Amino acid sequence: MTAREDIVRFLNEYLHSVEIPDSSHNGLQVEGKARVRKIVFGVSAGLELFKKAHAAGADMVVVHHGLLWGKEQALSGTFGRRVGFLLRHDISLLGYHLPLDKHPQIGHNALLLQTLQAQQVRPFASYHGQEIGFMGQIKPAALSAVVRKLERFCGAKAVVLPFGPKQIRTAGAVSGGGWSMIPDAAVQGLDLFITGSLDEPAQELCRENKLNCVALGHYNSEKPGVLALMELVRQHFGVQTQFIDVQNPI
Repeated sequence: MTAREDIVRFLNEYLHSVEIPDSSHNGLQVEGKARVRKIVFGVSAGLELFKKAHAAGADMVVVHHGLLWGKEQALSGTFGRRVGFLLRHDISLLGYHLPLDKHPQIGHNALLLQTLQAQQVRPFASYHGQEIGFMGQIKPAALSAVVRKLERFCGAKAVVLPFGPKQIRTAGAVSGGGWSMIPDAAVQGLDLFITGSLDEPAQELCRENKLNCVALGHYNSEKPGVLALMELVRQHFGVQTQFIDVQNPI
């Protein structure tokens, strides 16, 4: 077993969570057992994940989308039920939002480019003053081939806006709800922008900027970093770990 605080300290330091301004409260959000035997990892905090984690014998849950988003909330309704379940079963909750988006080794966006074997990778796409995405050059490939590779990596069916070059040589990624970064991708002259979810303006932004866009779903585009973080923790601490996929096509 491992001390809860050792895990919290390690993750906070590895992900530089204190240094990254964020609307989410990154780090420990709900305090459970002082000693941890098993950790469940998931994308988003919710009662379904918590119930499955408890059934799996978890002492701690680590997610990308936590429960605390910079505002006070009464412990009632949906929020109260979620917190209450964790407290009743003495399960800790840790959440890492922007720190997991922008990490250069195990962040979602870095990993999306890694799966395309991108070279000359560098940060791009500013969000509240921080560059949270990555862009780079890839070996020229047909758009359809790149889409298939991304779908396999994320376990998702993509929505494709095919308004750019048929051969892809440059790509950038901002996972989750990153569609609003399409203008950033256009300014960089990218052939392909990879994201999670889309909203109505995305199509015409891509058409007018002659840009391809692949949307893998907010949830599915943000599994890669969680899985990589799980492997890091397993290797570092030797605790039991399990990823629970509360499947979500959105």
